[in-house]
Parts: sequence; C-alpha cells; structure tokens
Amino acid sequence: MIDLYFWPTPNGWKASIALEEMDLPYTTHLINIGKGDQFDPEFLKIAPNNRMPAIVDPDGPDGTPISVFESGAILMYLARKTGRFYGKTERDRIAVEEWLMWQMGGVGPMAGQAHHFLKYAPNLEPPQDLPYAKDRYRAEVGRLYGVLDRRLAENEYVAGDFYSIADMSIWGWASLWEGQQQVLEDKPHFARWLETVSARPGVQSGRVLHAELRGDHRDKQAQGVLFKR
Repeated sequence: MIDLYFWPTPNGWKASIALEEMDLPYTTHLINIGKGDQFDPEFLKIAPNNRMPAIVDPDGPDGTPISVFESGAILMYLARKTGRFYGKTERDRIAVEEWLMWQMGGVGPMAGQAHHFLKYAPNLEPPQDLPYAKDRYRAEVGRLYGVLDRRLAENEYVAGDFYSIADMSIWGWASLWEGQQQVLEDKPHFARWLETVSARPGVQSGRVLHAELRGDHRDKQAQGVLFKR
C-alpha cells in the first residue's frame, strides 16, 4: 500500500488520478490545508515545502521505502515504477516531460493565481479586489489554454497519440476553466480533450476522492492559514 497524503485540490488530484489509473493500492491520509495540517512537523519530514500531495512507497527503489513530494515528481516516479503512461520511446518521454514541465511552471501557478484573485481575494478582510491582477492572470490562463488548444489540434493527447502523466497533470486545473473565467467556444480541441479525459474511469475515481471536503476557502480561519503563512 502506497501512503497518499492528500487534499482534494487540482494538485492533489494528480496523485490520486495517477494511483487509480495505474491500479496501485493506496491508503489516503488527509492533509487539511485549511486547518494547517501541512505545517505539522511529521508531514514536513515527507514534504519539506509544506505542500501536498506527497506519497510514501514502502516498496521503493531496491525494495526500501521512499517518500516523494511535488506532484510532478510523484507522477514521474509512479510512471517509472509501473512502466505506464510515460510513452514507449525516448522521444515520447521527452514530449511527456516537456508538457509536464509546462504544466508545473505555467498552468498550475497561473491558474492558481487566477483562482486566488478572481474568487478569494475579493472576499478577504479587507477585500482585495484588484482589477490588474484579475486581468493579468485571467489573460495568461487564456493564453496557455490557447497554446494547449493548438497542440491538441495536431495530437489526440498532449504528448502525442497516447495518454500520459502529462494529461493527468494538466486535467485537474483545466477542468476548472469556468472558475478561471475562460471560454471554450474558441478552443474546440481543448474542449474535446477535456471531455475525453473526463470520461476515463481512473480520472473520475481520482477526482471524487473525498470530494465532499472541497471548500471555497471563505472561512476566515482557513484564509489565515492559506493566504498569510
């Protein structure tokens, strides 16, 4: 059993979806980010950057346990461990890693900032309704999804004609396009890909894991933990 340290967010979904897609048994340990579980000293031994997800695999390299933090590193580790969803050739793997890094350095941070300034900051005390920030991140997310749409015009999936950990990494954030104030009418290939990936049983199982715990972070205590530490 792999130990999954998790909260139902787009980054958390990367790990839960990968575990489901790869048919790996796991035990879920909830890290309530609104209550500050991510700062617990025991968790910091696994994830020193106080972010989830993280995993502990008792059957790590050479049969000894290993912990892995950072969602992209978790995806790469699990793909290597199982030999699945990483492509078949070196060119495949390069494409997977390009688009995985594109998500880690672009879509995740920019969509996260869009969510913050569009949804959460206006409800802080005092309210932080900042038109420049809202426009900046809304526009950058739109640009990134335009890049993805053009890529998907030529490929069934982001790395090529095969489903990979790159798709898993992007899907969680991209599935929340409405909260990022995006539109799909001008991105038909992106819309097609969203529908295709959303229909996968592994994606659906990973997405519903503790879905009832998702919140909008309007609780003042949660805001203090998430946005002021």
